[in-house]
Amino acid sequence: MVIELILVGIFIGTMSGFFGIGGGMILVPILLALGFEIKDAIGISIVQMVFSSIYGSYLNHKKGSLIVGEGIFVGLGGFVGGYIGGYVTEYIADAVLQFTFLGLLLYALLRLFFSKNHEDDAQTKSLNTALLFGIGLGIGIFSITLGIGGSIILTPLLVGLLHYPLKKAVSAGLFFVVFSSVAGMISRLSSGTIDFNNGLIVAVASLVGVALGIWLKDHVTSKKHKAALLVLYVFALGMLVKKIWF
Repeated sequence: MVIELILVGIFIGTMSGFFGIGGGMILVPILLALGFEIKDAIGISIVQMVFSSIYGSYLNHKKGSLIVGEGIFVGLGGFVGGYIGGYVTEYIADAVLQFTFLGLLLYALLRLFFSKNHEDDAQTKSLNTALLFGIGLGIGIFSITLGIGGSIILTPLLVGLLHYPLKKAVSAGLFFVVFSSVAGMISRLSSGTIDFNNGLIVAVASLVGVALGIWLKDHVTSKKHKAALLVLYVFALGMLVKKIWF
């Protein structure tokens, strides 16, 4: 199982760096397929997200693709929401978690599909800090409850509503995961609901993939990047549907 978790970690890390996701939207279904229970899979996913998001955001900042500014306020909201979400998980039935996860992926797929492409120098809209905090709070509660970083909600919002260029939205999404995942891990650890041993195996292995994923992101066009992101959502949906119904 260790070898499988290392390979999964490298794969998830690559997805995280390339798509700006925490990795939970893909990791949780994979862990379910490997035989983990949903709540154990969520805990492992949170540990992996902490490692991949911090390292990935550091690399994106060095490359100049991460706009910190407004991301701080969304991130602080995500931290508070993620902390709350870490406790909420224990009181929600597995079936509810799975179907909520399914609905979330469908939303992200449709929102991204109908969004327009914006160039890297496109004008982005601004929101007041209280609203940004509120957006982060809501996403943080909802995402950490499901073991995902929240960028699959935030990135389509940044692209579709605030006119962020896709690659900058991806970097901002991964930065948000830092706040929500750290808070989620703190609250989950305090309640003893994280498989930390397996989580560390996946997390450390994911660092190799993160560097590769960010390199790939910087070498593809925005159009191809969006197409690849849509494929990712479809893949995750397929895995989850298979787990739920078959």
